[in-house]
Amino acid sequence: MARRAAAEAVATALLLAAVVGSGIMGERLAGGNVAVALLANTLATAGALVALIFTFGPVSGAHMNPVVTLADALLGGMRWSAVPAYVAAQIAGAFAGVASAHVMFGEPLFAASQHVRSGGAQMFSEFIATFGLMSVIGGCARTRSAAVPFAVAAYITGAYWFTASTSFANPAVTLARSFTNTFSGIRPADAPGFIVAQLAGAAAATLLFRWLLPATESSE
Repeated sequence: MARRAAAEAVATALLLAAVVGSGIMGERLAGGNVAVALLANTLATAGALVALIFTFGPVSGAHMNPVVTLADALLGGMRWSAVPAYVAAQIAGAFAGVASAHVMFGEPLFAASQHVRSGGAQMFSEFIATFGLMSVIGGCARTRSAAVPFAVAAYITGAYWFTASTSFANPAVTLARSFTNTFSGIRPADAPGFIVAQLAGAAAATLLFRWLLPATESSE
């Protein structure tokens, strides 16, 4: 368990370093062009996801996301007793990743974000983003597990652009990004709404795929 929790912490830290760091780099180099900055942020995040899932997947499953961990426990893929350690490691790793990105780019270690992401459209976007992510994981993990790293990265790449929220789809990421006052941040006051929407989207997708792909298929 210690190794698995450490893997989750390190993987999540590297993911957040990629998300926040590429956001800072993209914004600095884009010369005010938000679309170019978002594209850079998207590509760096997707590339990091593929590498991290391949690297840490054999150790902990490379969840890097509390809703993935909760869904795995609900579907019997891991013991419920392991969930607290995973979630704690993911949250700690997420904050470590934000701090690392800030150090690399000469930003304050932590700073409350002023980036407003409020309103029903943003909340619904997070529901859709998380529902889609969990659907991709739920479908691929059961039928084409080798494709999961690429499928997750491909979905996140698309979801960055087709959702109004730019697809956080991860409670640990949301909490940590509320403490970066940079391109990828979210105002702390808006984080709870995102997390509620993410939990709802994850629950809906998990229940759907529990029905679509039951653990024991009928022979008929």
